[in-house]
Amino acid sequence: MKNPYMEQAIIEAKKAFELGEVPVGAVIVYKGDIISRAHNLRENYNNALAHAEILAINEACKKLNSWRLDNCELYVTLEPCPMCAGAIINARISSVYFGAYDPKGGACGSVVDLFMKGGFNHSPALYCGIMEDACEEVLKEFFRKLR
Repeated sequence: MKNPYMEQAIIEAKKAFELGEVPVGAVIVYKGDIISRAHNLRENYNNALAHAEILAINEACKKLNSWRLDNCELYVTLEPCPMCAGAIINARISSVYFGAYDPKGGACGSVVDLFMKGGFNHSPALYCGIMEDACEEVLKEFFRKLR
């Protein structure tokens, strides 16, 4: 089933692909409007922190003039890693929707589950596998071209 917000995250992932980055894209939605969008830029920035989620959270905080994003939803093409999951928790994002699972680095159930209820002071609602095939295909194409 198509999701317009995940479709926008996939567009961001394709931007990362074109830059030679692992193609992960993210958008943050507030009251039905996309307020931030980002894609991986680790290679281009030479910065381990330049994940799509971190960049999108940073932009959303600036836009809302608050570190609290408690009425926001995050759509991301790949299951967040531990660093990004921690940032999501700290930003108090209400809901996370991700596309492809990350069996080697996912922190939303694949390797660990940082969002489990009662683990931290905040746990976002989690929706997994949103447009999973489309999200996986962008990643698979990227790694095929790399080899």
